[in-house]
Amino acid sequence: MKSAAVIGSGFGGLALAIRLQSAGIATTIYEARDRPGGRAYYWEKDGHIFDAGPTVITDPDCLQQLWALSGADMTKDVDLVPVRPFYRLSWPDGSTFDYDNDDAALERQIAALDPADVAGYRRFLEYSAGVFEEGYRKLGTVAFLDFASMLKAAPQLARYQAWRSVYSMVSRFIRNEKLREAFSFHTLLVGGNPMTTSAIYALIHKLEKDGGVWFAKGGTNALISGMVRHFERLGGVLRLDDPVVSIGTGESQVRNIVTRSGHSASYDAVASNADVVSTYGLLGDERKQRKLKAKRFSPSLFVVHFGTTGDWPDIPHHSIVFGPRYRGLLDDIYKGGGLAPDPSLYLHHPTATDPSMAPNGHSTFYVLAPVPHLGKANVDWEVEGPRYRDQVLSILEQRFMPGLRDRITTKFHYTPFDFRDDLAAHLGSAFSLEPVLTQSAWFRVHNRDPDIGNLYFVGAGTHPGAGIPGVVGSAKATAALMIEDLAG
Repeated sequence: MKSAAVIGSGFGGLALAIRLQSAGIATTIYEARDRPGGRAYYWEKDGHIFDAGPTVITDPDCLQQLWALSGADMTKDVDLVPVRPFYRLSWPDGSTFDYDNDDAALERQIAALDPADVAGYRRFLEYSAGVFEEGYRKLGTVAFLDFASMLKAAPQLARYQAWRSVYSMVSRFIRNEKLREAFSFHTLLVGGNPMTTSAIYALIHKLEKDGGVWFAKGGTNALISGMVRHFERLGGVLRLDDPVVSIGTGESQVRNIVTRSGHSASYDAVASNADVVSTYGLLGDERKQRKLKAKRFSPSLFVVHFGTTGDWPDIPHHSIVFGPRYRGLLDDIYKGGGLAPDPSLYLHHPTATDPSMAPNGHSTFYVLAPVPHLGKANVDWEVEGPRYRDQVLSILEQRFMPGLRDRITTKFHYTPFDFRDDLAAHLGSAFSLEPVLTQSAWFRVHNRDPDIGNLYFVGAGTHPGAGIPGVVGSAKATAALMIEDLAG
């Protein structure tokens, strides 16, 4: 039996390991932390369950496929429940917009802002459907290993004007500024700047419209636990709390991996779900590290987790809290400098869907603000963290959670330093390489290393990119390569 190792147990690593194990390849996952999940880690504090993220689950079919490979049923391990509305968007003037796939309700809200934009939205939806078909269905789970594969895809990418930004393309169809923000913010959920991320990412609208937005009962961590149960049921092995410290190579092949505990093992193939820059550090490949470090990386995040007394019936599961600036704030985040005094926020309220995430009579939240990564802003987060935490909570209290701070019973925050230290994320980036056109498909880290024949990549740093559907899609692409290579 052929064997494989997967470094890292994030969504991409687990999805890849399940595919390999389902194909009869004896697979071992090495996880550095005490729990699986990578960025989908979780904490239990004062009776609350706090998911680290990600918290938005789309395209559940890409997850169901992982069970179907062996004739199993995902619903026996994971209980996915729909979230409605998908997001409530709010602006400083008090106006709100419930983003959903209820066409009639959506068009009524669009008409209230600008009647002319109803027809524009319909044209945008047609465009989104087209890029969804080309960019997600056809290209999202296929590896780009040579430039010829990129050239083959180029005509369709050109047809949909992939060189334009998402915001630019939305603006071509829609003229109201709030609606432009409403239909372009999604790239931020995968680390992309709406002003510079390829218009291909407008496919996210169609992805959500068709597949819905979901939540795993018990939290995102419950989805991770279900994936682990399924992997181990198939015979896979998960080693926790034992980080890989080196990857040995010879004659253009991975020869062995060594962990902190001193464990050493050889495999027919090794795949990394770890940070791409850190992975080349494990190989001692300074040249490839330097080359990667010269690329553009996505921003980091500042996250405040908090629990409160009582419930908040007017706060939906997902909220996007826009600040007074959009383009200017994006410049602050992506071009760097200091911390914006007027951040836009994403508020996650899981107890709106699943009260078991908090003790009786309490609620669980997290709120995040995109912030520059450590290469763009010289911020001492040990000092700045508590101040920025209070600033973010003040915005929530002033905007729509009156009396919030008096009701908080527990809180803690997670900074770019934590992304760097806990996840070995280069520059504390929360999403790896920035998803611009010149860092996509063939231009991204390849699913198989071009020089080391049995070294593979999965996750946000490789094709197609970040987000649960993205990293699960990368697992499908990488698994296809590994299964074919190991069968040869």
